[in-house]
Amino acid sequence: MATNKEILNRGLKYIVWALPLFFIGPTVIMSSFKNTGHPFFIPVLGLGIIISTLSVILLFRGLVTIMKSQSDQ
Repeated sequence: MATNKEILNRGLKYIVWALPLFFIGPTVIMSSFKNTGHPFFIPVLGLGIIISTLSVILLFRGLVTIMKSQSDQ
């Protein structure tokens, strides 16, 4: 069974973009909880949640894309 290299590379790019976001998202969330009295607490918390959600979505899309490259579709 042959692997489609272009689709495999696209899946790996998704995962490469997701990995730093896995560390940035929780760091931003932790930083927002350290500053609960600050007026930007809610926007920074929202940004951290968005970054963390984006990292999970990118990882999932990367894995799905890699699995598609393994099969002949």
